Amino acid sequence: MTYAIEVANLRKKFPQFQLVDVSFQLPTGTIMGFVGENGAGKTSTIKYLLNLLQKDSGEVKLFGLDHVEHDIAIKEQIGVVFDDLYVPETLNATQINHILEKIYANWDEAYYVELLKRFKIPIKKPIKQLSRGMRMKLSIAMALAHHPKLLILDEPTSGLDPIVRDEILDLFMEFMQDEDNSILFSTHITSDLEKIADYITFIHEGEIVFSKNKDELLYDYGIWKGTVEQSKELPEHAKVRMRKNAFGIEILVNRKEVNKAFHLDKPSIEDIMLFFVKGAYV
Repeated sequence: MTYAIEVANLRKKFPQFQLVDVSFQLPTGTIMGFVGENGAGKTSTIKYLLNLLQKDSGEVKLFGLDHVEHDIAIKEQIGVVFDDLYVPETLNATQINHILEKIYANWDEAYYVELLKRFKIPIKKPIKQLSRGMRMKLSIAMALAHHPKLLILDEPTSGLDPIVRDEILDLFMEFMQDEDNSILFSTHITSDLEKIADYITFIHEGEIVFSKNKDELLYDYGIWKGTVEQSKELPEHAKVRMRKNAFGIEILVNRKEVNKAFHLDKPSIEDIMLFFVKGAYV
């Protein structure tokens, strides 16, 4: 198996926060959802992938290449979309084309123009006059037009209406028709990941809680609901986290460790995150 991204024991200490032994692998040809609450370390990790910050220790590779030693070669093969379009707001889509064709060896002006037409992006209107949805579509067109092998997405659909989000997700799925392409998708909108992700990596307080196949993750866990007294019937080793509510308690359990006689609800990615972030140890 080959990997688009390999992160091993990444460490960085900041004044108020630290990344601790962050490790995960994104197999080539797959989509990984990168999730965690605000301040968990998602954007910091992405900045290390892009060689925008200097790590204390650890190893970061993209396409099997060291991210520092092969920085220029790697950036020719990746497309990046942040939560907003960080270019001078006086520029328009046409002017951006003239700039990027000088930066990327594989810049495809015809494909860029095709994407602008598809997204109905006005080519002469300054960025400052575009809606948030249009700005994000332009950002995605910029990321795709040099035919990258890896998309790194940091909250690209945040704040967008469902119709625009669906349109963007469709484009990402088209990108994945090439089995050599891969996506790292950081987002708070976990329902988007349930639609398209193959893997989920969850970071909490600077540490990776898990990095697993999405379908296996959603199958491995179950949610049991009942009273404290009833919960004593559950095997102790099956219990992962507990949350109290107005009607009793909810317990996240390892499904394989619980007898099938117990009724378990299927969790969402958001459910699992909330149990780990806000739930108590049982």
